[in-house]
Amino acid sequence: MADNLSDALKKLKLASADSTTDSVESCLDCLLKALAHNNADASEKFQEMGILPLLPTLLAPQSSCTPKVANIIAEVAKNEFMRSPCVEAGLIPPLVQLLHSKDHEVLLQTGRALGNICYDSHEGRSAVDLAGGAQIVAGHIKSLSQNTDPDNGKLLTVFCGMLMNYSNDNDSLQAQLINMGVIPTLVKLLGLHSDNTALTEMCLIAFGNLAELESSKEQFASTNIAEELVRLFQRQAEHEKKEMIFEVLAPLAENDESMQKLFEGGKGSVFQRVLSWVPSHNHQLQLAGALAIANFARNDGNCIHMVESGIVQKLLELLDRHVDEGNVTVQHAALSALRNLAIPVVNKAKMLSAGVSDTVLKFLPSEMPPVQFKLLGTLRMLIDTQADAADQLGTNGKLVERLVEWCEAKDHAGVMGESNRLLSALIRHSKSKDVVKTVIQGAGVKHLVVMATSEHMIMQNEALVALGLIAGLDLVGAEKDFVGAGLVQVLHKLLSDEMSAPEVKYNSMVIICAVMGSEPLHKEVQGLAFIDVVSKLRSHENKTVSHQASLTEQRLTAQS
Repeated sequence: MADNLSDALKKLKLASADSTTDSVESCLDCLLKALAHNNADASEKFQEMGILPLLPTLLAPQSSCTPKVANIIAEVAKNEFMRSPCVEAGLIPPLVQLLHSKDHEVLLQTGRALGNICYDSHEGRSAVDLAGGAQIVAGHIKSLSQNTDPDNGKLLTVFCGMLMNYSNDNDSLQAQLINMGVIPTLVKLLGLHSDNTALTEMCLIAFGNLAELESSKEQFASTNIAEELVRLFQRQAEHEKKEMIFEVLAPLAENDESMQKLFEGGKGSVFQRVLSWVPSHNHQLQLAGALAIANFARNDGNCIHMVESGIVQKLLELLDRHVDEGNVTVQHAALSALRNLAIPVVNKAKMLSAGVSDTVLKFLPSEMPPVQFKLLGTLRMLIDTQADAADQLGTNGKLVERLVEWCEAKDHAGVMGESNRLLSALIRHSKSKDVVKTVIQGAGVKHLVVMATSEHMIMQNEALVALGLIAGLDLVGAEKDFVGAGLVQVLHKLLSDEMSAPEVKYNSMVIICAVMGSEPLHKEVQGLAFIDVVSKLRSHENKTVSHQASLTEQRLTAQS
């Protein structure tokens, strides 16, 4: 084979000089055979014998050899080491010129050649950009998109693949394609050619690449992409393809523009179809439904409408089916949806009376941090401003015990933070002595003291308000834990730190006043020079802080 190849290459050199078509044609057949036998070796030989620079002259639009020459270039460019040489040999301008041809085979092979040269090659892409190749290909795709003839489908797949290789991982070239308006064209293709597996796959990969760019969001929003994707999703049997569709839907779902368009006040056909997935028996569809609801639930208006339309019941039934041996991703998605729906105040009581907290508590035994995290967030959203619910959950010994356990989940900062916040929220929203007793018995006090030293001001403050309530409602019961956790030392540090927020200073002083009724804590307060720190705060610019400083100073001097 090697000798035949060398002969053919030599002949080609001679034949290209006097351009006798027949002899060139037989040489080309021989080269294609060699490439099919061992592409890398044959390509190397091409390189050694300097064949690439001869090819531009053979790419004449009228020549019958042209499709074969373009095919050879496409095959050679499958090798990474051949892409730059193809550019240096000046092959790009004549190939781009061939894109004006009317011949189907010429277009097909030219599209393949350009696509392969662009694959992972900066030089290839720059040369095609310079020669204006992408515009011509985008124009072809647009004019061919209506034609559903199978041959045409193959050409469309090659052209879409070429644009994908051209723009992959390159923001400026992706932006160029978006400006050319390829998104609406590709969406049309998806709708008209959904039976063509290779083409739909190309479109999906292209969408995945383009959907990351901010500038694509408006174009996507002006098309019916979500409806097409949803339709395609329902027709898929393969798990991998479903995942691909999902990966495109996800970044689009984060864009309120397109989501609102689909939601259409809860009457949108896509939204209605998504709802019908939640009760299905297919995990992928259930997941898609729950995730879409979580994404639609991005603003109060949508959340209120969805709760009124009875979505909560569907989600609870879905969760019930996944309690034992459940699918973690479905659990996570359904809990995310419930958490988002619970944000508007008007939804909280409705969701509580629908039994959301009871269903969510069934997942307390879960050992999966993502599920634990969403479970905690959902309960925290539900009890916000809801005293009765906070009281009921806060006196649930099993829940408090699990929260205390999760407050020590050092490997999962998210779960740890959410557990602390929920523990504090149960006390803050219930203001109940029974809840405080349950937290003391469950050994939760020390965690709230640690939470008061958090780097997040919101968490510091939530902890301090809860600690103030504990001190006010059951100082005797909490005394030992306060001493053991070093509460007084923490408060002294917070008050001395100039960076502490005014609310933190105010709440720390409230606790100081409250713990003066306990002998061991009173002694600790006296042992640290609180009076100096507090008297400085009397001149604090924040009136609430300065007023509380005066009250605290009086309390400290009266009892010293």
